[in-house]
Amino acid sequence: MAANFASTSDLTDKKITFAEIGRALYAFTAEGDPNSGVIVGDDGVMVIDAQATPTMAGLVIERVRQVTDKPIKYVVLSHYHAVRVLGASAYQAQEIVASQRCRAMIAERGKEDWDSEYGRFPRLFRAAETIPGLTWPTLTFKDHMTLYLGKRRVDLMQIGRAHTAGDIIAHVPDANVVFSGDIVEYKSACYCGDAHFTDWPATLDRLGLFKAEALVPGRGDALLGIDRVAEGIALTRDFLRDTYEPVRRGVAHGAPLKACFDAATAAMRPKYASWPIFEHCQPFNIARAYDEAQGIDTPRVWTAERDRAMWAVLQG
Repeated sequence: MAANFASTSDLTDKKITFAEIGRALYAFTAEGDPNSGVIVGDDGVMVIDAQATPTMAGLVIERVRQVTDKPIKYVVLSHYHAVRVLGASAYQAQEIVASQRCRAMIAERGKEDWDSEYGRFPRLFRAAETIPGLTWPTLTFKDHMTLYLGKRRVDLMQIGRAHTAGDIIAHVPDANVVFSGDIVEYKSACYCGDAHFTDWPATLDRLGLFKAEALVPGRGDALLGIDRVAEGIALTRDFLRDTYEPVRRGVAHGAPLKACFDAATAAMRPKYASWPIFEHCQPFNIARAYDEAQGIDTPRVWTAERDRAMWAVLQG
């Protein structure tokens, strides 16, 4: 059991990998820390997910400049969470792109999420004082948008609720490569504090229909090859089932939140304890699963105060 709140004791920087996963397509990964994706086209670059601060974004920009001097035209936000969006200003992109629902969630709960995530995982917010404020998308869409980097086509799609209500994926048809954001994690715990557990598996089904040649998950290694992509989707599905089903059963029998947390965590720990951020995520995940199993469709807003109060109840 984690002795300290969330990831406040995780102070060790992770090894960054910047790997080409398709023609002029790159994955920025860091041993379970948030990933970014890079798409290089004929006349510019698209970055998928910005990192948490401009200084952290600089680590992505440094790698981009190792492979191209083309301008970064677009920063795409897979969803609204602070660790994904607050570094966007560093790219000086022409447009910051997100789903309409993502933008609405920034307006609804972006400041609360910023305070919450910074309190949970300060290492990811290096040079937090460089954040100029909330990141506001300048270009949004409802279901689908196609952008072109010269002749290179990128399809942005909202394929269903999952990690949040506003998740999108980016698909590059010429290589059949997908950037999934946190809809998929690879051998890293899914954060489900804002999730829609009963919708997420169907969203994974739709993602699987692409039969992608490579996929960049929100956390964990890039997945190369159709079989490895399928494995990543399957492991994500397993994690969601193993989180939600014990809680659903507990709620059906009138069990309190703490009892559901203890039962689910004991059952999950043998398989998942070694996965990055498992102990961090588990209280938030079970709290959201408990709410959803009781019929609360819209996730309650996490605040720094709510985080600490919930942690004291479940981890105390």
